[in-house]
Amino acid sequence: MKRILVTGGAGFLGSHLCKRLLDEGNEVVCVDNFFTGRKVNIHHLMDNINFELMRHDVTFPLFVEVDQIYNLACPASPVHYQFDPVQTTKTSVIGAINMLGLAKRLKIKILQASTSEVYGDPEIHPQPESYKGSVNTIGIRACYDEGKRCAETLFFDYHRQHKVDIKVMRIFNTYGPHMHPNDGRVVSNFIVQALKGEDITIFGDGMQTRSFCYVDDLIEGMHRLMNSREGFTGPVNIGNPGEFTMLELAQKVLRLTGSKSQLKFLPLPQDDPMQRKPVIDLAKKELGWEPKVQLEEGLMKTIAYFEKVI
Repeated sequence: MKRILVTGGAGFLGSHLCKRLLDEGNEVVCVDNFFTGRKVNIHHLMDNINFELMRHDVTFPLFVEVDQIYNLACPASPVHYQFDPVQTTKTSVIGAINMLGLAKRLKIKILQASTSEVYGDPEIHPQPESYKGSVNTIGIRACYDEGKRCAETLFFDYHRQHKVDIKVMRIFNTYGPHMHPNDGRVVSNFIVQALKGEDITIFGDGMQTRSFCYVDDLIEGMHRLMNSREGFTGPVNIGNPGEFTMLELAQKVLRLTGSKSQLKFLPLPQDDPMQRKPVIDLAKKELGWEPKVQLEEGLMKTIAYFEKVI
């Protein structure tokens, strides 16, 4: 049994990770400031004697005794991370410093939930880990993109300078139960709009592409990375290389929900990437990982969840 700290543990991904770790018999310390994390995501874990919930903001130091750290704390959807962009950057940067400092003191392994957004609006498609990215440092998305890029820098500098045992994963678009209904991400947007019979809002012409990874696959990749061979730091892409246009996604959601919603086209937001697709060769080689859940199967599970909560 390990005692494992999960920052952002009441969020979409964090709540699934907490359950996975508890199911394996670990003790879990779930830390969240509840800016985007929600108690409803973890209420089913509260009766577990090995689960501990702590309201805390990672921009302040944290003093706990644990065996591993998963650092997931940061708002991850444009609606939320652009609400208070300065705080978003502080969460990524100061949060990383605080968690790395804890890992250094305890001499333990720490995993950073980075993002495909470090690639910006990519000039190379699909995106391998070697691609250095194309990010607008002064755009409205930079608080998140650059915050996560700086966090990666900090992780590798702590690794080189202080010998901290790090694992860095770059998460591509992920969806599934426990997504925030109002987080502005495309899968939750489309499903909620379809279920409510509202217009489905598509930005631009709908030809921009994304790759969608079901949450169970993502958590499996995260778990394998944390427990990968010593010396393998990443960064490693974790995502589904299946590529779909926004129009294709909207049409699938309409068909699976039986909704009569109409499509409504809106202007494309600033710096919104036109393409996003991971190269997952490194994950296959080092982790023996690749996604198993097809988009339609995952959408049906996600729709069933939203039918219950909205």
